[in-house]
Amino acid sequence: MRTVQELEERLASPSAALIEELSQLDGDIMLLGVGGKMGPSLARLAVNAIRQAGLDKKVIGVSRFSNKELRRELEEAGVEIISADLSDDKALQALPETQNILYMAGNKFGTTGNEHFTWMMNAYLPGRVAERFRNSRMVVFSTGNVYPFTPVSLGGATERTSPNANGEYGQSCLGRERIFEHFSHKNGTPMFIYRLNYAIDLRYGVLLELARSVREGLPIDITMGHANVIWQGDANEIALRALLRCSSPPNVMNITGPETLSLRWAANEFGRRLGIEPIFTGAEAPTALLSNAAKAAANFGYPRVSLAEMIDWIGDWVGQGGETWNKPTHFQEREGKY
Repeated sequence: MRTVQELEERLASPSAALIEELSQLDGDIMLLGVGGKMGPSLARLAVNAIRQAGLDKKVIGVSRFSNKELRRELEEAGVEIISADLSDDKALQALPETQNILYMAGNKFGTTGNEHFTWMMNAYLPGRVAERFRNSRMVVFSTGNVYPFTPVSLGGATERTSPNANGEYGQSCLGRERIFEHFSHKNGTPMFIYRLNYAIDLRYGVLLELARSVREGLPIDITMGHANVIWQGDANEIALRALLRCSSPPNVMNITGPETLSLRWAANEFGRRLGIEPIFTGAEAPTALLSNAAKAAANFGYPRVSLAEMIDWIGDWVGQGGETWNKPTHFQEREGKY
């Protein structure tokens, strides 16, 4: 991939499995919080899958749309746009009844010093949304940050691991899950709790940050020595296919790649491709924020894009000076302060 257009086309290219499963899904699809990092490509993927399946469905994207160019691009792609602030209850109640909801709204970065807003977005607003769409099925985006650090040798937290979030961001995300879970029990709303950890695009993500640090000769702190990653296109596919796996009580699933990725190894791989020796600081801790995705693999199959492909693509992208976003993941954070 040499251009953003090629990247966007790949991210929005549906698999045969997605096309087949959306053919089984009744009703339109609404993405709440479509303006974030994953929302635009997910909306385009949904539109393309619906078109290729020959279905009569709408894809509706809801956001404040402070970025007017994004709104125009999504409209041109075939997404029906609604500009709304979900925290405005009047605007929330005015949204159309929609059978399928992907809830992507939330707050992470800037939590420290603004904890009250993070809790409002991540734990109060979900209750309002769950009541508003009590008759829909809902895929609720969450995060692996609800888990405690686990020993690297154990392969990551499973869905049976008791949540024990480190810091207020992770705690508020667990609050979001519990609120949605409550209303699923109360109203019988079928839900899927989607614990993502970490999505990768050529313009942002753990691997991009490693590659850029190598290229720029910046020291890489490897105290948080391991992570999980998944190509954003695969993460998008799973979010849409999850609509057919909603249940009450909610179906909870870790969404990430199958590998426990050594960040030292990945940085050395980028160094080999870029012809630069990485600079490391610190030493790998025996624990890390890791998720075991065996349940997801059993339900959706292994990701279409492998770790080796992601490293090749990002190495090429950084080497050619491709466009990047200033949206760091802070994957190195061990104190839970975002």
